[in-house]
Amino acid sequence: MDQKRLLAAIALSIGILLLFDVYNRGNRPPAPPPQTTQQAAQAPTPGPTAPDPSGQAVTTAPGDAPAAAPRGPAPRLPVAGPRVEGSINLRGAQLDQLVLRDYRETIEPNSPLVQLFAPRETAEGYYAQWGWTAADGRTRVPDGNTEWQANAPRLSPDSPVTLTWDNGQGQVFEIGLTLDANYMVGVEQRVRNSGAEQVSVLPWARIRRERTPHLAGYYVLHEGFIGVLDGRLQEMTYANVKSEGEKRRGAGFEQDARGGSWAGFTDKYWLAALIPAERDTVMRTSFRHVAEGGQDRWQADMAPNAPQIVAAGATAQLATRLFAGAKVVSILDDYATRLGITDFDKAVDFGWFYFLTKPFFYAIHWINGLVHNFGVAILIFTLAIKLLFFPLQNKAYHSMAKMKILGPKMQEIRERHKEDPQKAQTEMMALYRSEKVNPASGCLPIVIQIPVFFSLYKVIFVTIEMRHAPFVAWIRDLSAPDPTNLFNLFGLLPFDPMQYSHFLHMPALALLMGATMWAQQRLNPQPPDPIQAKIFAWMPVIFTFMLASFPAGLVVYWTWNNLLSIAQQSYIMRHDRAKLKAERRNGALAKKG
Repeated sequence: MDQKRLLAAIALSIGILLLFDVYNRGNRPPAPPPQTTQQAAQAPTPGPTAPDPSGQAVTTAPGDAPAAAPRGPAPRLPVAGPRVEGSINLRGAQLDQLVLRDYRETIEPNSPLVQLFAPRETAEGYYAQWGWTAADGRTRVPDGNTEWQANAPRLSPDSPVTLTWDNGQGQVFEIGLTLDANYMVGVEQRVRNSGAEQVSVLPWARIRRERTPHLAGYYVLHEGFIGVLDGRLQEMTYANVKSEGEKRRGAGFEQDARGGSWAGFTDKYWLAALIPAERDTVMRTSFRHVAEGGQDRWQADMAPNAPQIVAAGATAQLATRLFAGAKVVSILDDYATRLGITDFDKAVDFGWFYFLTKPFFYAIHWINGLVHNFGVAILIFTLAIKLLFFPLQNKAYHSMAKMKILGPKMQEIRERHKEDPQKAQTEMMALYRSEKVNPASGCLPIVIQIPVFFSLYKVIFVTIEMRHAPFVAWIRDLSAPDPTNLFNLFGLLPFDPMQYSHFLHMPALALLMGATMWAQQRLNPQPPDPIQAKIFAWMPVIFTFMLASFPAGLVVYWTWNNLLSIAQQSYIMRHDRAKLKAERRNGALAKKG
């Protein structure tokens, strides 16, 4: 029975890691075809619906302007902050140029800065926009061709801007903009009605993607639509929104939610999200897909769940926020606390082990603040975890040491009862009981590591703090696989084996991990069953190939953990051998006496 349990534990451990390897490699979809300028100019006009005062439904999401005669280049308002720079297109009130000043595309110091937003006519069209819909059907409202007037030369933390447009019918529309020192844009949309009659309008905000972005394609990483609405996390892939929209002939997702909620698009490291500024404001939030001209387009939008009635001589306003930037955990946490944004840190995909992953992140981040090297922080963190599990692993290693010492007796039992396996198993169980050992204890150290392994993987893989974090020597990015490769002799041969198969990637760090795993295995007792022995013999090879494509930081953790286990296990085995010899010597002396 114990042998079956041992075999089941081994199979479960390997199965989990094989499944995890499949998740890690992911299913990378082909990149969508580039969109043309003509397609971008034909953006559709979908939106959520809300009842007008007469009870009729009206479109609340932004509508694009009808085709107009070509004009000169659109006027632009520069945007400049400590962490972002770009510009707002004053034709249509679109924030459609935004780069992140702290991040580059690659680890090379001269590589381009990461571009988050891009104009709609480009291949990577991605932008935020604010506007109104005429709920009464007669009020002239701004559209995509409206040219706004700015009252300041640029938008910056010390220079707020108000955009103004007069519709010529007695209403003046304003968009007040502020920018903080990080990634948050404050927006207040106002309508001043100096006309003789009341008007009914519906302000809205949207984030728009004019094509499907290139996805990292990992099953353990969510990319697409995301939000926390009335305290509940909503995550939908682009495919989910598309299929749900086709079923409903409208929005793929739609929900009313109060202030504190947020919704938008998440990439691996970047987020663009809309946030109601007032806690008592009920906003209808939608995730949408629109296909036009063979091109997929995506939209997250927010609008009040009812139009605003603006009496003559009155002013109506709607305050929202736009987060557009990097998913830095400390910044997200600060916004969540200071601005009352619910679960804003869940924009980072910490996964099912959130209760472990986020504390792990805090611990490693804190250690990094002391040593200024995330690789060294991982080593120190691993040592701390090792000390935490020391009593449990110590017990397992003591049992394994006894099993190794009992090896000759176990072999003798097997030889004596070769013709009667049942009798051999019975005597083996009696030996285990008399010596107080557990034959399944050899798997315990591996099983213990599984939750730690998954949680640490998430920390290294999804947190931007680990992105492009160097360690030592050739390991310049702990969040990426070790770039060296045995199959081209670590760069001596001028070709890339990965172009033929991802299995032809065998980095130096993975080989070191495999060697330490083999060395640790040599300290373990030989399994009594030949099948178990073969499984154990192949485990270092299997793990070496699996971890070859994992982030370097995770392989550093596994290798260092193996070395610590070898040291701990070697000490325990020497101690137990010495103790056994002393007991036998004392027993022999007692007999002589």
